[in-house]
Amino acid sequence: METVLLCIVVIIVALVVLMKLYIWHLGLENLVAKTDSRSPFVVDEQTDTSLTLSTNVEFENFGKQCATLVDCFVRPHLPFEQYDGLDLRGHAELLSAPREDDYFEAYLVQGKGCKDNLDHAVIKAQIKLTARKGMTIKEAISKMPDFNFQIIWLQAGRRVIRYRQVRIDVPAEEVAKLAGTELVDA
Repeated sequence: METVLLCIVVIIVALVVLMKLYIWHLGLENLVAKTDSRSPFVVDEQTDTSLTLSTNVEFENFGKQCATLVDCFVRPHLPFEQYDGLDLRGHAELLSAPREDDYFEAYLVQGKGCKDNLDHAVIKAQIKLTARKGMTIKEAISKMPDFNFQIIWLQAGRRVIRYRQVRIDVPAEEVAKLAGTELVDA
């Protein structure tokens, strides 16, 4: 009886090991945001009270398997405790499929081993700065500090679905230059 149980356990362990080796051979997805090669910030829209900036970030799948970019959003970090002259809002969309609503449509990013050359996606990350406290956008930007934002995405593939994120720093001097103003000492 003990010999039969031992054989069953050995067979189960061998099957698990073989399955793990098979999955390792097939590979996994590895979706990476290439922030080092992102495009420079550009002004998408400017009014007396708001400024919308954007940058394009390429997402590349360095894995062998297909990855699904399920959701993506931009989260700016400039709390009112740090500076209350601006309200910041973020938005993410596929550069190849812009949308007017705030919905992110899932996108398949093929792996390096696939015959299709769809191993990347380009995300347009937008930040809308809106002046507060009766200031114009140029006044508000002239007093602002540096800030950053995160691009947060939900990805699925062979691994368990999970959130990943990267941080992009935004120098106040660069924003002021794009807005056509200069920083002042507060």
